[in-house]
Amino acid sequence: MCHLFAHQPQRDYESQTRSLRIGGHCTSIRLEMAFWDTLEEIAAKESMSVGKFLTTLYNEVLDHLGEVNNFASLLRCSCLIYRSRNVATVQEFKAAVAPILDAAE
Repeated sequence: MCHLFAHQPQRDYESQTRSLRIGGHCTSIRLEMAFWDTLEEIAAKESMSVGKFLTTLYNEVLDHLGEVNNFASLLRCSCLIYRSRNVATVQEFKAAVAPILDAAE
């Protein structure tokens, strides 16, 4: 079993910091490349840039919870949910995570 994890491409777990503007504020987010790749895939399916997608997600979380704590961790968990659901479209992804969000309330 460890062979599966030990032999993954090193690039996937190398970190990269990206700067972006969310809600008019400049910020930076540091994630592993595997997560950036997944976020790029999700954004492309929504016909958005990664920056626009992250801003939209941030604003939706802010509207839903009133605050956004540990956005980088939220992004990692979002990527894991997206990958685990193996969905074909972002609309299917939204439908798949709706029960999770409802349960969290």
